[in-house]
Amino acid sequence: MERNYRQLPSVDKLMAEPRIKQIEDSCTHSAVLDLIRQHLDNIRGQIQQGSPCPSIEEIVESVCIQAEVAWKSSLQRVLNATGVILHTNLGRAAMSQEATSAMLSAATGYCNLEIDIHTGKRGSRQVHIESLLCQLTGAEAAMVVNNNASAVLLGLAALSKGKEVIVSRGQSVEIGGGFRIPEVMRQSGARLIEVGTTNCTRSTDYEEAITQKTSALLRVHSSNFKIVGFTQEATLEELTHLGKRHNLPVLDDLGSGCLIDTSQFGLNAEPTVQESISVGTDLAFFSGDKLIGGPQAGIIVGKKSLVDRLQKHPMARAMRIDKMRLAGLAETLLHYARGEAEIKIPIWRMISTPLDNIEKRANEWIQALNGQATVINGESMVGGGSLPGGTLPTYLVTLRMEHTGTNQLAKRLRNQLPPVIARIDKDLLLLDPRTILPEDDIEIIRAIRTAIRLV
Repeated sequence: MERNYRQLPSVDKLMAEPRIKQIEDSCTHSAVLDLIRQHLDNIRGQIQQGSPCPSIEEIVESVCIQAEVAWKSSLQRVLNATGVILHTNLGRAAMSQEATSAMLSAATGYCNLEIDIHTGKRGSRQVHIESLLCQLTGAEAAMVVNNNASAVLLGLAALSKGKEVIVSRGQSVEIGGGFRIPEVMRQSGARLIEVGTTNCTRSTDYEEAITQKTSALLRVHSSNFKIVGFTQEATLEELTHLGKRHNLPVLDDLGSGCLIDTSQFGLNAEPTVQESISVGTDLAFFSGDKLIGGPQAGIIVGKKSLVDRLQKHPMARAMRIDKMRLAGLAETLLHYARGEAEIKIPIWRMISTPLDNIEKRANEWIQALNGQATVINGESMVGGGSLPGGTLPTYLVTLRMEHTGTNQLAKRLRNQLPPVIARIDKDLLLLDPRTILPEDDIEIIRAIRTAIRLV
């Protein structure tokens, strides 16, 4: 054992190794020194347990691997070939070049986040977004917080703490990640009053539940599931008429939110924010990073008197949006204002892509892969808790190598730079061109060819 200890190289000898010196080019001398000392301590512990001393080459390799893990961000860009446009695990909406440039500009310098350029006095960060949202939705006022869960929580806390809020039993749902309407109600201080049944709730059910303690009527859009068969629910128009008669605000949690008619692309019609406001909703809540196609955000639009109350609530500061996401969201909304959402915002580019274009690109991939793949019919999904059951026809590129398992091939693709995330279905590895932007075709073809050569 003593001989094994003597074989350990000194710290100075390891620091002089060329590969270790390369690490110092991207890190401080002291950080590399600490990493080497820690690694040598671990080796001494292994020797004490009876293990042999590794060679200096093995030690250098281990230190380099540890440095790679410790000093490189694990968050990285991937190519989404799954066919799920809003893939929650892959970060949901890809943003436009203009939106990402606006975020970079806000991040790398100062900006007029909360200062009025004309007067030189302090202003509100909401002014950069409010007029755009009002223009696009027809609302009187608007504000933005860090996500839609926060938006709903803030609305309930500001308007209904200690009071009752009426919700259809069929809408007392879990949106995802443990975000349940009953729990949100509890955290806001509001009391949930469920009416109707899971599959049928009428406007009379709401009306019969109204008491002096009632503070609001809440509709929750079932954006990530749907009930079929014998169903009935009170329309938003019925709720707004009921709210007016009883002087109660109607709150509409739209979930994904949408500013475009989805039926024109062969999808189910998703309720738009404009429709919600036009029928008299007092406050509507929706996400910025789903069907809007921007960064993560919670958007609130509606009556000015209510938005003002939310802005003055103490929770609003804890939930406020940062300058980078505010810049990205503003630029995303400008695409809608200019009528260019379908040609600028990636999710709408993907949704609106003609099937012929996808078939053409799929065949181009096949040619570039020298026939080691085939094209089959398939379906793309919107995903991200949006448009449940909504699919679009597509063409899929399928790879299947002899003597190579599908899971092994999928792993090879994930190990590329950037990683390629594919779909596996019935032991077939499938790649959907719909969720790969055309400008990334060269990159994904190169990654696939490399993965095939490796196997």
